[in-house]
Amino acid sequence: MVWEQSSPTATPKFSTSFANRIFSDVAGDITIIVDGESFLLHKFPLVARSGKIRKLVAKNATLSKLELTNLPGGSETFELAAKFCYGMNFEITTANVAPLRCAAEYLEMSEDYRDENLIERTETYLTEVVYQSLEKSVEVLSACENLLPLADEIGLLDRCICAIARNACKEQLASGLSRLECQSLEIKDRCLEWWVEDLSVLGIDFYHRVISAMGNSGVRTDSIVASMMHYAQTSLKGIGTPQIWNPARTNTTLIENGQRTIVECLVTLLPTEKSSCIPLSFLFGMTRVAIMVDASLATRLELERRIGYRLEMALLDDLLIPSVQTGDSLFDVDTIHRILVHFLHRIEEEENEESGYESEGLGSPGHGSSLLKVGRLIDAYLAEIAPDPYLSLAKFISMIEVLPDYARVIDDGLYRAIDIYLKAHPMMNEHECKKLCKFIDCQKLSQEACNHAAQNDRLPVHLVVRVLYFEQLRLKNALSGSCGGDGLLSQKMSSGVASAAMSPRDTYASLRRENRELKLEISRMRVRLSDLEKEQVVMKQGMMDKSRQGKTLLTSISKGIGRIGIFNNGQQVNKSGKKLKAATQGKNGRSKRLSVS
Repeated sequence: MVWEQSSPTATPKFSTSFANRIFSDVAGDITIIVDGESFLLHKFPLVARSGKIRKLVAKNATLSKLELTNLPGGSETFELAAKFCYGMNFEITTANVAPLRCAAEYLEMSEDYRDENLIERTETYLTEVVYQSLEKSVEVLSACENLLPLADEIGLLDRCICAIARNACKEQLASGLSRLECQSLEIKDRCLEWWVEDLSVLGIDFYHRVISAMGNSGVRTDSIVASMMHYAQTSLKGIGTPQIWNPARTNTTLIENGQRTIVECLVTLLPTEKSSCIPLSFLFGMTRVAIMVDASLATRLELERRIGYRLEMALLDDLLIPSVQTGDSLFDVDTIHRILVHFLHRIEEEENEESGYESEGLGSPGHGSSLLKVGRLIDAYLAEIAPDPYLSLAKFISMIEVLPDYARVIDDGLYRAIDIYLKAHPMMNEHECKKLCKFIDCQKLSQEACNHAAQNDRLPVHLVVRVLYFEQLRLKNALSGSCGGDGLLSQKMSSGVASAAMSPRDTYASLRRENRELKLEISRMRVRLSDLEKEQVVMKQGMMDKSRQGKTLLTSISKGIGRIGIFNNGQQVNKSGKKLKAATQGKNGRSKRLSVS
């Protein structure tokens, strides 16, 4: 038996004593060409096992040359199939079983022509070896990407996918038992998610089918999410890095369609239930990538909706999404604005779902704390984007006014952000300054913020006058010992009596609104009380320092008592000195932090 390549001087690919013993005296009578490579073979062993070659030879008995087009696996796989026809031994592995199975289907090497033919041999290996292992099933499924559509037609894809899902469930049960014996969190995570890296070798189409099958078979959501995170980090690693912060960025022409498909597909695979198993940082990362690859609007809105559902858990760095549009601001403010709108819709829906007079509405611990956290977060975000010279006043104001008034207990953060914006945009006219500064509520500024605002020449004059007026009123109330909330309480009580004539639904809404306002007023009073306590501590510290000055003579007399008391006294002096220094620096430093100068 002779195997020839297209080159006339090529040596045979393989030669065994078994083949030489049977066909040494018989010359090859058919040349088969696969992918441009020629094989000089014998018709008898081929037609004995291949139905396709038998039919072609039966049509033309004098056939001496045959070209097989689109044979799965190419010439290497045909060589193994030819060895099988000649009865030569070779090893079936996870690397060659998929192309061998498809080639056997192409050559029609079924039981109709010979017992224990190549189709049966490969099916036996798949059933007994491949489908019993998740790792091997993934390897065979990955090899099928180059064998489409035949691999899908013979059901090889579906069987591999079912095997992966089934073995994942088995591993889930096994890891559940092993995690009971794991102590550290790192070991628990390793026991839970050891197989997530294996799926990253799959294409996005196969990965989508595998994850869908896992979800239907009962694999844990956190394991699926862990796999999706690893797949995204592997397939989208480094995307858009050269283009970020580039003023002349035009990265839309550099992004492959495959990356956009990956992002859109992964978003459709996210769990539908409202759970916190998806890290918020992953959702923000996917949002950044979706913007860079110009993903579909539905994909971006879905990510923004999911982030808005848990916005109170976000960090400031998460919100700093760079803009990819040329000539626009450095940060993508529009995306954050939509996320904030989704958050407010969620709060409103949860409020409407609650019923009964026992509900506390937005003043409840859940709603109130979430809203106040987001208020502080947005104020910090505004201060971070305010120095951007390309940020328009309209976008800056839209981010301020989207939050309701009751989302801020004090307006120090908002005042700081507006002050930074005024300094970064010195060309603003008086009308624009008034339009921006009208969002500052002088009654919601702390003592140090009022002191800073009274000396801030960037603010409009009427705002400074209002700050001085309310500061004088506050000082008057503090000296007279009156409580600023008495008038408010009486006003709320009188309005509550008047609300008795309204409908029950309107009455409930009015009471809930009044309850919220009272809680916010109490929070403001606590902030003011805290400021007064801090000032009292500073005053006491100053009085103690004056009393220490009168003891200078006694201290000089006891200067030579001995080394035993030196370190203790020295430590006490140092401690008190540090306290005084910290107090004075804190008092001066707090007012400095409100300005960017």
